[in-house]
Amino acid sequence: MLRYYSLSVAAMHRVTFGLLSFCFVLLGLPSNVTLADSLQLNKLRLPPGFKIELLTNAVPNARQMALGRYADGQGVLYVGSMTAGNVYAVELKQDRAATVHIIASGLTKPVGVAYRGGQLYVSAISRILRLDGIDDRLTNSPQPIVVTDRFPDEAHHGWKFIAFGPDGWLYVPVGAPCNICNPDERFAIIQRMKPDGSAMEILARGVRNSVGFDWSPVDSSLWFTDNGRDMLGDDTPSDELNHVVKLGQHFGYPYCHQGDTPDPVFGTKRKCEEFVAPVVKLGAHVASLGMRFYTGKQFPDAYRNNVFIAEHGSWNRSKKVGYRIVRVVLDNQGRAVRHEPFISGWLQKDVTTGNELVWGRPADVLVMPDGSMLISDDLAGAIYRVKYSL
Repeated sequence: MLRYYSLSVAAMHRVTFGLLSFCFVLLGLPSNVTLADSLQLNKLRLPPGFKIELLTNAVPNARQMALGRYADGQGVLYVGSMTAGNVYAVELKQDRAATVHIIASGLTKPVGVAYRGGQLYVSAISRILRLDGIDDRLTNSPQPIVVTDRFPDEAHHGWKFIAFGPDGWLYVPVGAPCNICNPDERFAIIQRMKPDGSAMEILARGVRNSVGFDWSPVDSSLWFTDNGRDMLGDDTPSDELNHVVKLGQHFGYPYCHQGDTPDPVFGTKRKCEEFVAPVVKLGAHVASLGMRFYTGKQFPDAYRNNVFIAEHGSWNRSKKVGYRIVRVVLDNQGRAVRHEPFISGWLQKDVTTGNELVWGRPADVLVMPDGSMLISDDLAGAIYRVKYSL
């Protein structure tokens, strides 16, 4: 049975502090580190003119974000979670976080949230749920409606980033149920469906695990991140930024990785030349998750239509990589000009011991109506806001 309730920001802070204290033990941080100390915003490195601030640290395990009803700084930000089982609503007043509500709980990895016309869609492994009229019911959440329960129930890569496309359809990926295998046609795909769950169709195949996608503001084509396989060493294969130009394209998994590297098990079955190569190789094990095109007007003109990607960070590499926001600059033809860090510093090195210390893991980015950018951090349970001013 699902339970719905609201927590004050103060109460949520206590929950977040408890979770972070546990994380500090795992990461080797001193037990007396305070929540304020853990959010080392002064250590984050941004380009000149950019500043980052804390919107809220009351969203444990914050993952995908979706903006609900919003006008003149007043509105609601919805946030999914990976392990907490909750879906959150952050009330915004004068573009500041006023209250954080839990609007759904007891769900299985409700990572994905997508908002459309007063309805919030939530992914929960095998199901897509819908909360109607949610903007007006944050303290008395509606009973969720099951839109569909036809997705596989495998948990491995089963969590889902979801979003509505320019065509009004809901896009839902299904990752491979393994590190490397040759699964049936239900897996390693990106598909779309009508808002009522009908007319489901496959848009892209050979996608190991996409946890972020967006549509080009130039031509409305779909771009997505894809996480490369593990256990082939520190530097191979790379995560990918991919571009879909026609229905049904195949992006290589499990036969070919990063566009040019045959898999040692499955690579003899098909050639890399048969598949769509990535637009950008993002680096091995960086765990590229949420991505968005920058469509705002607050950042300098050079940032318009750039791709911003949250790198969650490595878990099985001898030297950690990722834990940052990267920027991909595209030319007018959609070709990558360069790929560079935009914000880094969630990964630090202890100058005394040389140990790598992680205090934050970016999971998603979201462009706000005023042109600022939000970043979710599922380790710190935080949402940050990035602004630009001369």
